[in-house]
Amino acid sequence: MKRKNYFTFVVTLVLCLALLAGCADKPSKPTDTAPIKLGGIGPLTGGAAVYGIAVANGAKIAVDEINALGGIQFELNFQDDEHDAEKSVNAYNVLKDWGMQILVGTVTTDPCIAVAAESYKDRIFTLTPSASSPEVVKGKDNTFQMCFSDPYQGIVSAQYIQEKNLGSKIAIIYNNADAYSTGIYEKFVSEAEARNLEVVSTTTFTNDTASDFSVQLSEAQNAGADLVFLPIYYEPSSLILAQAKAMNYAPKFFGVDGMDGILEMENFDTTLAEGVMLLTPFAADAQDERTASFVKKYKELHNDVPNQFAADGYDVVYAIYEALKDKDVTAETPASELCTQLIEIFTNDKFVFSGLTGDNMVWSKNGEVAKPPKGMFIENGVYVGMD
Repeated sequence: MKRKNYFTFVVTLVLCLALLAGCADKPSKPTDTAPIKLGGIGPLTGGAAVYGIAVANGAKIAVDEINALGGIQFELNFQDDEHDAEKSVNAYNVLKDWGMQILVGTVTTDPCIAVAAESYKDRIFTLTPSASSPEVVKGKDNTFQMCFSDPYQGIVSAQYIQEKNLGSKIAIIYNNADAYSTGIYEKFVSEAEARNLEVVSTTTFTNDTASDFSVQLSEAQNAGADLVFLPIYYEPSSLILAQAKAMNYAPKFFGVDGMDGILEMENFDTTLAEGVMLLTPFAADAQDERTASFVKKYKELHNDVPNQFAADGYDVVYAIYEALKDKDVTAETPASELCTQLIEIFTNDKFVFSGLTGDNMVWSKNGEVAKPPKGMFIENGVYVGMD
């Protein structure tokens, strides 16, 4: 090598090493796009899996859309609790160890009551998509609901039946071992009495006896009930519909949001649900651009029509996003600080959220959401709006 070129090489090498040394002295700046960690809990297996899978799918679509916008980022970790309270608490602890900052969940009522007690102690903001019992939010300033409450469903169901003149003699079959079912039942009965609806039969069951409904249906039939109110989940509802047909009993059946999912049940004969009515905050056949876009994307990804629970999961993530998008929060913000900020935002009258499951939603200080339900009936295996 020539002396001149050798000198040039040495000088260049020294300058590069100095530059690298200077870079090494500067601490790396954390990226502003590191995601805030959202934990999700719900049944992904077992008898209530239709609910949890739908919520998880809807929430994931929302996360992907929000992250594509390039601002605040989310990471979703969704755990299976099999609709079991103990397993739900275990899932919560897994998510807490992972570093969860906000909880999307849980999906079903009894597990959510157990988990909400833990998130309250840990000061982790909790927005449940579909756990609707007042016990979920009672005494917990950090827990909010995206779905309307059980008492509200009971009241509105009685109002709807009376105003639409859907039945003159009402039978009720409910699960007396389930907080969701009993909460709706109690308010339905009081509102039915106030509206002079005649309840001619009231029968119950438990989780252990939810296989044979011949006694309940026979009593309703013998009492002349022309409408059977079912404030229960879709799995026992499917058995009731099948057993009613087998005994040639054909009243109108009226359910609540827990029945949403019956059409997706494996091996369920959807003709059994023909004409069944229910109240739900989401209608997949709505023609607005927001719903149409979500339904199209959900069908493309999952080859299925989204139900109310998928829309709830989607709305939960977007409500959190709308609350935080203009705030000075990052992936480094402690969960307790996020909790304090989100409580202040959600209880502020100026925070109004519109989503798939309702327009102009607001939350009370006790965590309940205000939004109107929609009347639906099943026709040819799909939901059709009644209004």
